[in-house]
Amino acid sequence: MNDTIINDFELPSTGEKIFRLADCRGKTLVIYFYPKDSTPGCTTEAQQFRDLYPDFVQAGCVVVGVSRDSIRSHENFKTRQELPFDLLSDADEQLCAQFSVIQMKSMYGKQVRGIERSTFVIDGHGVLRCEWRGIKAPGHAQEVLDFVKSL
Repeated sequence: MNDTIINDFELPSTGEKIFRLADCRGKTLVIYFYPKDSTPGCTTEAQQFRDLYPDFVQAGCVVVGVSRDSIRSHENFKTRQELPFDLLSDADEQLCAQFSVIQMKSMYGKQVRGIERSTFVIDGHGVLRCEWRGIKAPGHAQEVLDFVKSL
């Protein structure tokens, strides 16, 4: 169990909105960070959160995905994958820095800075309850849902 209080933040969101952590008080928040819209692993992960979304809602959860992609890219990805939750654009890496998810990764033999696939569960009081880092997409959304149901 972690008792880290997450600092309030706001980021542009799909649906021409601004997402604020403060607006989630009283609900469990699942934030999943992913490297890039419309890539194979990120699509798999988004589809799994999409398919389990009714169960997350029933558990009193808000689910959001975060990457450095633009809102325009997010809107296209959200539409193509029929995602029922919002995607947040962290182009300046403000939230990525707060959660320390930017890592050096090897891509085609080159070192590149990118988002490490990570998920965080924050309770209704703004306290970090669980984190997963460097995860593999298949089956991960179910693991997060199982944890949320245990709260």
